Amino acid sequence: MRLALRHVFVLVVCAFALFPIVFVVSAAINPLGTLASTDLLPNGASLANFADLFGSDVHPFGRWFLNSVFIALTASFAGLLLSMSAAYAFSRMRFRGRRVGLLALLLIQMFPQFLAIVTIFIIFTEVTELYPAFGFDTAWGLILLYLGGALGVNTWLMKGFLDTVPRELDEAATVDGATHAQIFWRVIMPLVTPILAVTAMLAFIGTMSEFIMASVFLRDPGSKTLAVGMYGMIAGDQRNANFGMFAAATLLTAIPTVGAFLWLQRYIVSGLTSGAVKG
Repeated sequence: MRLALRHVFVLVVCAFALFPIVFVVSAAINPLGTLASTDLLPNGASLANFADLFGSDVHPFGRWFLNSVFIALTASFAGLLLSMSAAYAFSRMRFRGRRVGLLALLLIQMFPQFLAIVTIFIIFTEVTELYPAFGFDTAWGLILLYLGGALGVNTWLMKGFLDTVPRELDEAATVDGATHAQIFWRVIMPLVTPILAVTAMLAFIGTMSEFIMASVFLRDPGSKTLAVGMYGMIAGDQRNANFGMFAAATLLTAIPTVGAFLWLQRYIVSGLTSGAVKG
């Protein structure tokens, strides 16, 4: 009886987890493409919603997709480099203001970035007039905005991981004549692959799904990201009519996230095994 209850519990949990996925897939292949006509098991199957999604002039999904992937990749890579550099400095170097800097990063991260939205908006108003390429409705402007919050939790996370790497490796490399840059790139980086992969994956997923800041700074339809553009597809009176297209867009949006996870998980495993062997 106890084993049967466990199986029933597992089946209920799986059904609860799979229900939203099945409903979205059903809505995406529903030929009618409306919310009112969507059932858990569709009466027919068609790719009309996908065709309408890429053929729509009002909702340029392809442009949104490219914008999101470019912004997420660039912001994740640049933010990862900044966080790793800061974590290496805080972990391996001793300088005046080190403790204050760490506490300041921790304190600043307690307040969400959205609290400074008015100040940031005013700053970007001036930036748009002086440097239009980094202002409103531009990918580089949004990337700079995201990099403003790159330090903080990631720096603390990486610093904690770096503290576990033996300092004897740095000292041995220094004796051999290596500089700080050579130690950073050739000694430390190969040993911290797991934390780099985890941080990169979290940063990529967070950037792909970020909505609040992007909705304020991206107003032109061609410059929007997936989160902002897809919200406009079902906003107001369009919720019922465009639900099929929205479901199809949701399935396509999951491709970069799943791809990033599948690509980075091998680095997590290889980094853990490599670190164990070298340790």
